[in-house]
Amino acid sequence: MNFVDRTDAIEQQFAPFRQRMQAEDLPAAVIETFHYYFSKLVAGETGMIPESTIQPVPVLPDAEALPAHLAEIGAEALAQTVMIKLNGGLGTTMGLAGPKSLLVVKDDLSFLDIVARQALGANVHLLLMNSFNTSAASLQALRRYPQLGRTMPLDFVQNKVPKIVQATLAPVSWPQNPALEWNPPGHGDIYTALMTSGMLDQMLAAGMQYAFVSNADNLGAVIAPRILGYLVQNQLPFLIEVADRTAMDRKGGHLARLSDGRLILRESAQCPPAEAEAFQDIQRHRYFNTNNIWLHLPTLYRRLREGGGMLRLPMIVNRKTVDPRDPASTPVFQLESAMGAAIAVFTAAAAIRVPRTRFAPVKSTNDLLAVRSDAYTLTDEAHLIPNPARQQRTLIIDLDRRYYKHIDALEERFPAGPPSLLHCQRLVIRGDVRFGRGVTLRGNIQIDHTGSRPLFIADHAVLSS
Repeated sequence: MNFVDRTDAIEQQFAPFRQRMQAEDLPAAVIETFHYYFSKLVAGETGMIPESTIQPVPVLPDAEALPAHLAEIGAEALAQTVMIKLNGGLGTTMGLAGPKSLLVVKDDLSFLDIVARQALGANVHLLLMNSFNTSAASLQALRRYPQLGRTMPLDFVQNKVPKIVQATLAPVSWPQNPALEWNPPGHGDIYTALMTSGMLDQMLAAGMQYAFVSNADNLGAVIAPRILGYLVQNQLPFLIEVADRTAMDRKGGHLARLSDGRLILRESAQCPPAEAEAFQDIQRHRYFNTNNIWLHLPTLYRRLREGGGMLRLPMIVNRKTVDPRDPASTPVFQLESAMGAAIAVFTAAAAIRVPRTRFAPVKSTNDLLAVRSDAYTLTDEAHLIPNPARQQRTLIIDLDRRYYKHIDALEERFPAGPPSLLHCQRLVIRGDVRFGRGVTLRGNIQIDHTGSRPLFIADHAVLSS
């Protein structure tokens, strides 16, 4: 088959996707971006990045060693800076039905409360990238902060794309819940969504030059004038924050370099299965992506205009079932891209090593118990940091998923709040264990309970090892 015939065949195969997306009034740039990835999938591309095509990154500039004068440069640029939070997620993995960012996380404040206070404290505009599921509730919650959103909208909505039947490469049909026929195209969609929503034009019209982007559930991702100053002084179009990989991070994505010198991010879904050992080698691949990035907005605007609203980020192919809760439902492909992958798109894009304190996401009830406890403290600037009184920074929590996976189950077993974990290094619980008021845990604690009835830890008990 020659090139023209192959192109015509792909167009015919894509036609039902185009019709479905047009029926949903999706912007042309969204449709053409999906078409770009679909064509790669049909051509047999897997999105894999073999070890033979990359090189490790041995050393990077360190944010903790940046000169003090950069903080002054960054402070001057704050008036032209927007803080964007990725806020499209529902807390379904923890049993929530609404936006995850509305979950109370510390001192009776939700993620969104803390993020709002961070923005007000830094005197920067707050902008949420919401999904259709999170927009209304999140904007309602922000009404308690009338100082926000005076000059620009507070949110824009990410896009959606069709799921693809693995066996036929056709759009999936799921009449019992048509919403499951669609998936968000990964946080790499932020660039197209900024353009198609008109938010990028509005930010530039308001004089904004820079954006700091991070996940709403990462309360360690705060505005850092010194890092902003580094971006400004070096005239960088794109800067990504990475941190040292530990054994806990070995399965997550890592930074690497291509043969032409460009930096890239490689996610686990882009690693050939036979190369998992090299992927997880934290001595070889030293840095993982915190998903905290800094952007020069005029450069982003030019690149998107040149590409018709697309950056052509590396493709990620996720293999799922159409109903993620039903493993027997139709196997589908979900085509996605990663926000940080844009590091390979911008000439002169860079990475900077940051301390672990700038990466404090809450992905599970294990994480939630930790940050709710006295092992973490919320500063007057609404920065969530490890309690300075802790002698050990690392806190590992491993709760029995049978009893602690969901929020309501966690709170049922800690009705008076979390125990003191200030001097705890590791907590492992197996079985149904319930805690009284004022419990203190110190050292390495493992509780194994196999009884049919719950085990109760008495009020003010002290467990130590």
